[in-house]
Amino acid sequence: MEKTYDRAYFSHWYRRYGRGHSAMLQRKVALAVAAAEYYLERPIRSVIDVGCGEAVWRKPLLALRPRLHYQGVDASEYAVRRFGRSRNIALASFGQLAELRFGPPADLLVCSDVLHYVPDAELKRGLTGFDDLCDGVAFIEVFTKEDDIVGDFDGFLPRTADWYRRQFRAAGLRACGSHLYLSPHLSGHGASLEMQA
Repeated sequence: MEKTYDRAYFSHWYRRYGRGHSAMLQRKVALAVAAAEYYLERPIRSVIDVGCGEAVWRKPLLALRPRLHYQGVDASEYAVRRFGRSRNIALASFGQLAELRFGPPADLLVCSDVLHYVPDAELKRGLTGFDDLCDGVAFIEVFTKEDDIVGDFDGFLPRTADWYRRQFRAAGLRACGSHLYLSPHLSGHGASLEMQA
């Protein structure tokens, strides 16, 4: 049975457990913004949030950068129907990111808690679009079979960290720690000891 990202899903995993509104989310947002601005050497102006669900990153992002242009993208028909217009969420699967564009490349691309649910072929296809979608920093929070995690295991794909590293390198992304990756446009900006092998 295909997993459904409907109101019940978001109520269970985000509102019931407070995951979408926790202090941890605030810290993640602050980390991603600070890293992007560090490498870009200016305040960020735009964010694409891939697999955004109900767009829980939007409010804390706008609290830090009120003039920021936020673009959410999600495959949940429920989330787009309910919040698409008010929170600027477009309906698209991860694989469609190979072709879809939302204007100029974003300063920060967020893809949090998404990729470990995306099938291999779709993941590889969608990653090919990241070069055109982001010319700054990507925050890609993904968990592997080596991680001791708690949460939603329905549809979780237990891949190795090395498998993800290969996919990210193939997409031109350079790891710089804490789920952060430099886009190909910034790949020469990191010092040797900042970059992960």
